[in-house]
Amino acid sequence: MTKLNVGLLFGGRSGEHEVSIASARSIAQALSDLTNAEKYDLMPFYIQKDGQWRSPDVARSVLQSGAIDCPDLATNLWQFPSEAAQVDVWFPILHGPNGEDGTIQGLLTLMQKPFVGSGVLGSAVGMDKLTMKMAFAQAGLPQVKYLAVSRAEVYSNPCVFPKLCDRIEAELGYPCFVKPANLGSSVGISKVRTRAELEAALDSAASYDRRIIVEAGVVAREVECAVLGNDQAKASVVGEIRFDSDFYDYETKYTAGKSSHVIPANLPPEITSLIQERALQAFRAVDASGLSRVDFFYVESTGEILINEINTLPGFTATSMYPMMWEAAGISYPSLVDQLIQLALEA
Repeated sequence: MTKLNVGLLFGGRSGEHEVSIASARSIAQALSDLTNAEKYDLMPFYIQKDGQWRSPDVARSVLQSGAIDCPDLATNLWQFPSEAAQVDVWFPILHGPNGEDGTIQGLLTLMQKPFVGSGVLGSAVGMDKLTMKMAFAQAGLPQVKYLAVSRAEVYSNPCVFPKLCDRIEAELGYPCFVKPANLGSSVGISKVRTRAELEAALDSAASYDRRIIVEAGVVAREVECAVLGNDQAKASVVGEIRFDSDFYDYETKYTAGKSSHVIPANLPPEITSLIQERALQAFRAVDASGLSRVDFFYVESTGEILINEINTLPGFTATSMYPMMWEAAGISYPSLVDQLIQLALEA
């Protein structure tokens, strides 16, 4: 059997660069698994923070050493490594803007090669929190109250900004969360309880993105469900995130010991089933494919299940929630990588 060259694409220009490298290391290890090694040859490609693509030799060095920039090996920004022409199927594991927002998916589509994950539309809708929420609303999925805010409103003349804050206080109240619409891993997110904190949070979010979302706070358990497949997608067991910090921010997510996972989550069977059903609804609502992780709030006091967001290219280390939930469902990490590549080939 002829082996397929798998182009593992990682790094990127977003704030989640290091997370992408960690995910790529785990995938590279899975591709060296005895069964996968008979089917696939790994061809890694590293994208530096300045956007320059690095060849497989350099990419392997990055995966092994952790070095993340190679300025002494600078090349033309738009001249792809020649080895890219040998790739049979791409496995992009680029988190955040320029990685899971439809941009790299558009490029791979133009290359006319299959790739793991959602296409341009699913990636773009899944990345932009405001567009995502409109898709969820159209699908009838319950969610927390929110308001859309633009950078222009935040940076407007002094007469308009106080009115914006008045509106947020009147419609959402405190506590509330201020988020850039197009970042992941909780980058740029603030939890606010006062007018002063709200003003600072809006200013901070506006420095990241011209589109901002403000969400009402809710006392709830944070649960997640993984989705795998294309037209006949399936949902994993449900997992729960537990943490002692004020909210699940970047430091809590990526600092050892700051959070813990419970998989499967201790939930009533009917709640688990409803979360799985809604995860699949969300997957279809944004036109996702391949893989996604869908996050929910479970308000135990009322029994409400509120969708938070979908992540169409979630963290993929061996200790990330997405592969861990499938591991609990009986699919090993190497097998999961194999299935995702096969799904890319059939899409």
